[in-house]
Amino acid sequence: MTLRLGRRFWVAATTAIVVITGFVVARNAVHAVRIKRQIARLERERRLYRERIVGDSILIERLRYDDYLEEYARERYHMQRRDEEVYLIEEE
Repeated sequence: MTLRLGRRFWVAATTAIVVITGFVVARNAVHAVRIKRQIARLERERRLYRERIVGDSILIERLRYDDYLEEYARERYHMQRRDEEVYLIEEE
């Protein structure tokens, strides 16, 4: 009887350890998947912002010239000279 009680204890203890270990491993796996998703999202954002930086750098370089600056202001902000009439034609 004493031998059986000891055997039951070790079976229960081993089962408890296996269950706890499985829980910890599963929790860490879920956490690792979340981290990988977050890294992928941040990498996409990084690429997007790098592309925007390149585009903005090109725009800044172009805006240093007065001819392009005037053209940009007219197209983007619908600016005009004092005695000038501008007609906007929007395409559908």
